[in-house]
Amino acid sequence: MNKNPTSTLKLGMARGVVLLAPAALGLSVFEYSANKVKKSVVGVGHADKDQVLMMVKMLLPTLSATGIRADAADALAVAICHAHHRKINFL
Repeated sequence: MNKNPTSTLKLGMARGVVLLAPAALGLSVFEYSANKVKKSVVGVGHADKDQVLMMVKMLLPTLSATGIRADAADALAVAICHAHHRKINFL
């Protein structure tokens, strides 16, 4: 990722916009490392994509029949991680 300085700069700019847009609307923004997401879903921080896909299918069984792709499983894994680590404010 950091071999080409131009690509790194463009990626940084895109990341800044992605983080700024919800923050500008007053929405909370959360970031999780890949290892934290994998550990939350699979139980191992260095799991591979196939393991994440399998566990997402196990945790969300209605998706098994839909033929979910690995990139969609990654997005769902981040949502599962957030659900596990969010702070709940009780009244």
